[in-house]
Amino acid sequence: MCETEKDVVGNIISNYRQNEMAIVEQLAFKVDNHGTTIGGFREDIWRKMFQQIIPKKFVIEQSVFIIDSNGKVSREVDLAIFDETYTPYIFRYGRIKFIPIEAVAVVVECKSTSMDDDTLSKWAASITNLTTSLESYTRVAGRIIVGKEEKNSTQTQTRPLRILCCLNTDNVNVLLENGEMLFDVIIKTSLQKSGLLKIEFDKNKKNLQDWYLALNHADWQKTDREINEGTGLEDIKLEDYAVEGVSLLSFNLQLNQLLMLINNPIPFPHMAYAKMFNRHSKGGKTHE
Repeated sequence: MCETEKDVVGNIISNYRQNEMAIVEQLAFKVDNHGTTIGGFREDIWRKMFQQIIPKKFVIEQSVFIIDSNGKVSREVDLAIFDETYTPYIFRYGRIKFIPIEAVAVVVECKSTSMDDDTLSKWAASITNLTTSLESYTRVAGRIIVGKEEKNSTQTQTRPLRILCCLNTDNVNVLLENGEMLFDVIIKTSLQKSGLLKIEFDKNKKNLQDWYLALNHADWQKTDREINEGTGLEDIKLEDYAVEGVSLLSFNLQLNQLLMLINNPIPFPHMAYAKMFNRHSKGGKTHE
């Protein structure tokens, strides 16, 4: 690598470090007795951080609800990262936004220093209770894919990454009832100590195969369908993408690798949502 190339790479690393420090400094900004205002301010900072690193195919919406074709609705989600091309606008009503679970790649909960395990667990459970549907018909080159009939599928039940952004260095990653960790990723920083971001991934997922199964086959232990198990990913770890001493750059590479595992969101099941609305309009149960 010539000196000019070294300068460019060095400048990029330096920029990431400066950007990370700027994010931490902004998050530490305090305004006494303005809890709601400062909370919204910090949420904006987290949103802008994600905007800097996710591909443009994804959009970020604040304060949304996630819905599935069984009529189940999540608790309010601070930030949702999703592929808008898979989201019919019928689920968007001004500032009130209902995003179908099939489109959502990441959900983010933003907290300051005050966190309650029970509240966080109920929030995460409201996400895990949602299920994607395979009742879809999609044209690809040469044929029509019928979701429910596909064999050796690379996606059966997708789920979004659950991320907590907080100003608390305590351990909050407790287990959910289904045995999963509360959050896949926790991004921490401290108001007491100036510094950089501390980013922790779920250590129960040992390699990319574990992540692939969790995100694309959330029901893989119960399904009777033949699934593609992600063979070839078992020797690759997220730690392999870490850049020493540059947390934000590491997170950029690691998060985008996980997004590549679910790069093509599950085809949208228009029929399943039509059935849900018809059940409701006929006075039947919305939930199945």
